[in-house]
Amino acid sequence: MSVRRMALLPSPHLLLNEGPGLRQAVQMSSQVLTAGAETRSHTPVRAWLFCVAGLVFAMVIVGGATRLTHSGLSITQWKPILGAIPPLNAADWHDAFTRYKAIPEYEILNKGMTLAQFQFIYWWEWSHRFLGRFIGVAFLLPLIFLWFTGRIERAMLPRLIGLFILGGLQGALGWYMVMSGLVDRTDVSQYRLAAHLSLAALIYVALLWTAFGIDRPPRSLGASRYSIMALVIVALIYLQLAAGAFVAGLDAGMAYNTWPLMDGTLVPAGLYTTLHPAWRNLFENAMTVQFDHRMIAYVVALAIAVHAARVMMSGGPASHARSAALMLVAMLAQVSLGIATLLDQVPIDLGLAHQAGALILLAAALWHLHTVTSPSPDPDRQ
Repeated sequence: MSVRRMALLPSPHLLLNEGPGLRQAVQMSSQVLTAGAETRSHTPVRAWLFCVAGLVFAMVIVGGATRLTHSGLSITQWKPILGAIPPLNAADWHDAFTRYKAIPEYEILNKGMTLAQFQFIYWWEWSHRFLGRFIGVAFLLPLIFLWFTGRIERAMLPRLIGLFILGGLQGALGWYMVMSGLVDRTDVSQYRLAAHLSLAALIYVALLWTAFGIDRPPRSLGASRYSIMALVIVALIYLQLAAGAFVAGLDAGMAYNTWPLMDGTLVPAGLYTTLHPAWRNLFENAMTVQFDHRMIAYVVALAIAVHAARVMMSGGPASHARSAALMLVAMLAQVSLGIATLLDQVPIDLGLAHQAGALILLAAALWHLHTVTSPSPDPDRQ
């Protein structure tokens, strides 16, 4: 019976000899089936990377809340595994509170605080650390599953492993930051805070860029005359994000809460002469740090506005114009949030919205860079 069935089916050789139309149909069917299989295999990888990037986004926002509520020093020990378990009874809370009372922040700023007040700041810091642990699990377990099920290409694996290592280093850097505020300070070092936030942003960028590039040809800076400027804009936004970390680390946004003037003038006195050597003013003088943050913001806004206008009026691919317009809208929203946050002396809600806006603008600029560096012709070209 099976032999007879096989005899009734024409061989591929006969099908391909029936004519060019039939041969082309067979080839197209094969291409469709292959493309469908690739899409099925890569879609989970892309979705997973976007989800992890979303978790990193949330991690940065929770970190911002931890900073604004002055909660970052409430947990004075680093236990990568057992630290996931919070205090479970009155004795545990007593021990945690006693350890906090031994650091300068309590003695100088919070002496006499109640256990309930301590628990408020403790839960913020615990949530921040727990989310970091959760991100590690959310990255590693799907990575193992997707690799063993053949959905991750071998060429992509080193990059993903590198991202996991960076995540581990980020946890260690976070503790290194906390250590700076446990002995001689009432706050963490702004240098270490900036390094911690910058590494988080780098991981965020790498996750998004990897996800954007799945099932697409490699990007090329020579693909468009706008590619170099798009890359410069991404770098400027990243620099501005790091500068914002210094503003947060010095509480520099709590003073000079006027705009566009600062201390009654466009360029206040004493920007680079208060501390010696002069370079220290860039990172340790609150006035200078806020002024520099404003100036970089102006440069970013001008660069995006001019670049977006050129792209949208060039008559080039529609996808380039759309991504430029998206970046422009994100920039305008972020500038508005920044001004409102400053004028209102950095309330928690506006402060977190401003931090979220920075990450959204960074993602929009990254997508624009990905779009304009596409080597393939745009089907939507106008």
